[in-house]
Amino acid sequence: MARTTIRSMTVEPLNLPLLEPFAIATGSITEARNVLITITLQDGSVGYGECAPFPPSTGESQETVLATARGCIDLLTGLDVAHWRTLSRLVRSLYFSQMTACAGIEMAILDALTRSSSMPLYAFFGGASSQVETDMSIPLVSAERGYQLAEEIVKRGITTIKVKVGDDLREDVSRVEAIRSGAPHLGITLDANQGYTPNEALLCLEALEDRDIRPLLFEQPVPKDDLAGMRYIMQHTSVPIAADESASSLGAVSHIINSAAANVINIKLMKTGIVEALDIAALCRAAHMQLMIGAMIESRLAISAAAHFAAGLGGFRFIDLDTPMLIADDPFLSGYEQTGGIYDLSKIKNGLGVILK
Repeated sequence: MARTTIRSMTVEPLNLPLLEPFAIATGSITEARNVLITITLQDGSVGYGECAPFPPSTGESQETVLATARGCIDLLTGLDVAHWRTLSRLVRSLYFSQMTACAGIEMAILDALTRSSSMPLYAFFGGASSQVETDMSIPLVSAERGYQLAEEIVKRGITTIKVKVGDDLREDVSRVEAIRSGAPHLGITLDANQGYTPNEALLCLEALEDRDIRPLLFEQPVPKDDLAGMRYIMQHTSVPIAADESASSLGAVSHIINSAAANVINIKLMKTGIVEALDIAALCRAAHMQLMIGAMIESRLAISAAAHFAAGLGGFRFIDLDTPMLIADDPFLSGYEQTGGIYDLSKIKNGLGVILK
């Protein structure tokens, strides 16, 4: 039996309370209800994977992910993680609608494999770089609270703020204006999480331009299926438009590219899994689309995986991996060293480098 054969696999809930409620256009949460997957190989190497379902975006819940992942224990035990693409295809053939669960399983498999091989995961993905620099998000809060959070972000040494909009247009503009006042020298991106109509999105940009505020990016301004609406916005602004919820699979991204409906594709491992995310990144590069990497509400574990992915492949223009900074009690350590918004992976010797407390 190969040393990289799966000896055991465990699946358990991973509940992560937040420092304060996090509200976006599609909902508000006070706790992330995620799932932890642990895979142990014959040589004793242990790999961790995190599933971060967010029902409004993925259609999955902690309960469905637990059921899916537990259903894969007997399926995967005794198989060799060296054949990681084959294992991914096997899981997806049975659970093709449970991408969050697939992502966590793929993460645990690749963490175990690269730990066994004494290789950091970013090197496995190509080793283009050993660091990324993230923004930090401000949710749907009052203008006053937005100003306070912007000041705190400045003190952290972070250089870009992602502002959630897509609710009330006037309140959104006031929030962005207050954040600009609290962080006058920081870059700002917008994320409407499908909350606007095309005309509302353009009105938002026009109102901000009147206040001398030009966003670096406008993410998912309209509902995910309204590619015509996104294309219309692109035709009437020079602000780059990013597809997030719309970019749910390789096929969806291909359709976005063919429709000329976005300038940027936001890859989230929880939407597509790791294997398909590799294919999406390759397609975007071939089509000269800019790349972004984002996350659901994820702990240091899954964020480390996304950081390794983006650093290893290289070429990601926008990085939105701030969620560990929103969690009250993260159960993981290491995975990267943080200075301001920079996640440095260079000292990791194998795998994700993440340690469970």
